[in-house]
Amino acid sequence: MTYTYEYFQKSADFLKTKVDYTPEVAIVLGSCLGPFAQAIENPVEIDYADIPNFLVSTVESHAGKLIFGEIAGKKVVCMSGRFHSYEGYAFEQLVIPVRVFKLLGVKTVILTNAAGAVNTGYRPGDVMIISDHLKLTGDSPLRGPNVDEFGPRFFDISRMYTPELRQLALRCAEDSPLRVHEGVYMFFTGPQFETPAEIRAARLLGADAVGMSTVTEALTAAHCGMPLLALSVMTNMAAGVLNRPLTDGEVGETAQMVAGAFSDYMKKIVAAI
Repeated sequence: MTYTYEYFQKSADFLKTKVDYTPEVAIVLGSCLGPFAQAIENPVEIDYADIPNFLVSTVESHAGKLIFGEIAGKKVVCMSGRFHSYEGYAFEQLVIPVRVFKLLGVKTVILTNAAGAVNTGYRPGDVMIISDHLKLTGDSPLRGPNVDEFGPRFFDISRMYTPELRQLALRCAEDSPLRVHEGVYMFFTGPQFETPAEIRAARLLGADAVGMSTVTEALTAAHCGMPLLALSVMTNMAAGVLNRPLTDGEVGETAQMVAGAFSDYMKKIVAAI
């Protein structure tokens, strides 16, 4: 499949028939962080399966809906559920949502995820503002023919996680009950959790948290020249940090525990953008 500009435009044109405004902020909600979507006012919900040339989420904890509406007086579009390479999607397919956001006129992208804490100073329930990432898998969502309308073939990503938005997020955390850090996120393809040896290696390389998402969307946003903020919720300590196995249930329990405070934090960030 060759992904042309017109391929993404078809998705955007369909969505423009569903709402009569331009969303300012796009938000991607990670595993078990869907409750934030309940805070969206005047929601217009569209199933992913109904959007031409879009993908379909197969993860049970992801609602699989695109939601337009308002947060703190700002027009937003929110992905309640995202797409991952471990679902069987090629890396090149994972550019679709962010490129569609660009064509909708979105100015700022906020990515969220559930992550495992590598930094032993973190604890479950903490939030990490991503300052940088490690991705050693070799694949890139920008592999293949470049679509010049979105960005250049070769592009700088040293400011991909927009410093000004990171500072804004730190200011918004000052009155939050959440413990908020800045740190480095390391991408693993999954779906299996990482091994204790991989976590030790990640720590040596400078990672503070690990996860299976976000980086592909971040790279796509950088290619499109879109300001980006990315937040990780520490839903568990990474493999080998504690002497017990990792479970998906633990991820869900921690995400549910912080859902209210995290939603309030996100609303404050959106209001301040």
